[in-house]
Amino acid sequence: MIRGLAMTLTVLAGQANAADYYFCWKGENDYTMTGQMDIDPVALNKPLVTETDVTLFKIAGYHGGILLGKWDMATRDETDSWTLHFDPARGAFLTPGEAGLGVSQAWNANGDATDCGNPGFGFNLGNYAQDFCLNGVWVEESGMPPETPFLVSSIPVDPQCRIYAPVS
Repeated sequence: MIRGLAMTLTVLAGQANAADYYFCWKGENDYTMTGQMDIDPVALNKPLVTETDVTLFKIAGYHGGILLGKWDMATRDETDSWTLHFDPARGAFLTPGEAGLGVSQAWNANGDATDCGNPGFGFNLGNYAQDFCLNGVWVEESGMPPETPFLVSSIPVDPQCRIYAPVS
């Protein structure tokens, strides 16, 4: 019994030590995205975190504050685009120029942003733009230049990219 309790506490302690990140992206024409990512604490010492180091990842896309769709790695299909490049020292997602890649972030949306499924939602950060895929269609009017940084926080954010302040 004590051994079982010790194992349970070890598992819980490992989960509590996972690095939690929240992020928000502001696109053009009132398109936004929020997300959450947990990174294996061992990977935080790496110069580059990839999708293999992430233990939880989910995103939600909005237009004018209205939910368009969601995607998460827990329910992803093996054919879903899933590429992530994150610098834990800076707390920033890498752009294609920084990563030396054509697409540095593909979250259920490849470089063409047309493979998110129907119904489906995805986000792409490629060398042409950062933008959405919705129901298998590239949402061109959501696009931002590829080098545009977006908010990454240790505190949850809302669809308008405001950080939720702790209430005392």
